[in-house]
Amino acid sequence: MIKTRSLIFSLFALITAFQSNAQNAIKAKPLSDQMAATVMEVWKERSKKWSYDDGVVQDGMTEVWRRTGNATYFKYVEGKMDQFISADGVIDTYSKDHYNIDNVKNGTVLLTLYKVTGQQKYFKAATTLWEQLQKHPRTKEGGFWHKQIYPNQMWLDGLYMGQPFYAEYAALINNKEAFNDIANQFIFMERHARDAKTGLLYHGWDESRVERWADPKTGLSPHIWARAMGWYAMALVDALDNFPKDHPQRKELINIFNRLAVAIKSVQNNKTGIWYDILDRPNDKGNYFESSASAMFVYAIAKGVRMQYLPASFFAVADKGYKGMQEEFVEQRAENMINLKGTVSVSGLGGKPYRDGSYAYYLSEKVITNDPKGVGAFLKAINEMEIAAMPKPGLGKTVMLDSYFNNEKKKDQGGNEVSWHYKWDEMGSVGYSMWGEQFNNAGFKTSTLSSAPTSANLKNASVYIIVDPDTKKETPKPNFIGDNDIKNITDWVKAGGILVLMGNDTGNVEFDHFNQLAKNFGIQFNKDSKGRVVKNQYEMGKVIVPAGNEIFKAEEQFYIKEYSTLKLVAPARSVFKDKEGSNMMAVAKLGKGAVFAIGDPWLYNEYVDGRKLPAEYDNFKAGQDLVNWVGKQLMKK
Repeated sequence: MIKTRSLIFSLFALITAFQSNAQNAIKAKPLSDQMAATVMEVWKERSKKWSYDDGVVQDGMTEVWRRTGNATYFKYVEGKMDQFISADGVIDTYSKDHYNIDNVKNGTVLLTLYKVTGQQKYFKAATTLWEQLQKHPRTKEGGFWHKQIYPNQMWLDGLYMGQPFYAEYAALINNKEAFNDIANQFIFMERHARDAKTGLLYHGWDESRVERWADPKTGLSPHIWARAMGWYAMALVDALDNFPKDHPQRKELINIFNRLAVAIKSVQNNKTGIWYDILDRPNDKGNYFESSASAMFVYAIAKGVRMQYLPASFFAVADKGYKGMQEEFVEQRAENMINLKGTVSVSGLGGKPYRDGSYAYYLSEKVITNDPKGVGAFLKAINEMEIAAMPKPGLGKTVMLDSYFNNEKKKDQGGNEVSWHYKWDEMGSVGYSMWGEQFNNAGFKTSTLSSAPTSANLKNASVYIIVDPDTKKETPKPNFIGDNDIKNITDWVKAGGILVLMGNDTGNVEFDHFNQLAKNFGIQFNKDSKGRVVKNQYEMGKVIVPAGNEIFKAEEQFYIKEYSTLKLVAPARSVFKDKEGSNMMAVAKLGKGAVFAIGDPWLYNEYVDGRKLPAEYDNFKAGQDLVNWVGKQLMKK
């Protein structure tokens, strides 16, 4: 009897433990959300001074926001930066005359805030940092000094502090000459710092050879510090985001990145998957696994594979490193919150007290939990790995956005005329940058068609999106959809293309020619305007997905305002109706292809990025659902 009771008790305990673990697994949020929650708790207050440490964290938070649509993260970033940026764009505690390249790092955060909000104070502050780079002291061949107080020295760290911002700002103002300089910074650093035998890069290089830490022949510091190489790797992969595709030195930067990735892989610990603090002394006493460098390597390599700078086989390096980091460095802080252990607080060269770059020096620096440099890099790494884990129905496919029928122009901050309004690269309210990234995260490549659709250029795309064709009041000489366009698009759909037609409310879109195209699929936009919303009474635009919808998940709640309803005949059929029973969305099959139509641009940033709408509206999820539907149509072919 006692044995029976004991057995029953053991089984009960086992079942209880299993249920508890299952419940915890259900409750547990993604690792990115858990790390972000810790960020918002640990760094609530303003930092004492303008610091690159904060910038690394804010970059990580921004990337998680863009992938999840959780605007809590954006608002945190905005609030942290606003603690330093005045209404007229002055940066508190910053001094350009110090010529410290570390202080340029946060420019990437400022540019994001400017692109998203349009507030000039962020652009003015970023311009101050750009001006620092224009006068920043340099080596004889043109490499940026790390700081004015460190004359003639280039450090690997400095590439991350300066170059991603330099590239993004140059792209924003269309300064093409700057990219020669940006490329050279990476080339100079590799040329001077790379060890020919291992491919690893030394922490610092002194052109003058006068520093006590510098080798009298090479000018190099004594050791390979992992985080310094991590900074350089992240700098490369992030600067390439804005580096022109046709620039003659782009290929060389990718070659440098590949050489660097090979070297990083060669010193990855086989057992744990992570990396030692001092990479050229892995077996020496006192050396330890370091989390910030490991995170930087995971991030750079995972992103490099996603962007196709590196062979796909390198993803195994990132995956092994990511799993190793979770085993070695991640601990639970509270429910749905984590800590990141094992980050060295700082390591440098020279200064007061003097840092001689010796092995003993590196080991003397404190190793702490939740250092911002480590946490920021880990956020970026987690985000990349969570992107990698998402389904990829669009792998090898291209989604092409029209910029011919919708071709409004305006002057940008540099006075250049640019196409705008529902564009992939537009991060402001009327852009499609969030939706475009959802396509990218599903494996699609995004492109833009700035000419009339032909059988030749349509072959380059699996998906073609036409949004809000121009009226004469929007564009002096609009490109109306013509007979040849209609034939080319219809033939392309019959051959297997997926067409997305997005209108607008009447008066804000050219419907007559648009309807000539749409009628080939049994669709007509009714030239009406329903769903009018008064001020911010968002409930007036609320729609709820009923059970069984073939595109959207049941009970999701969307916000759609001022749309044109649809009149449908075969082969079109309704997939979503408004409260009065009018057709809001439709699909049609024609040949091997399919069409989706809605009478509104709908999925533009203002109603997707989470900054404006209350959290209960699932427009971000709607964008992902539509991406998934498109992917399914392509898989059916």
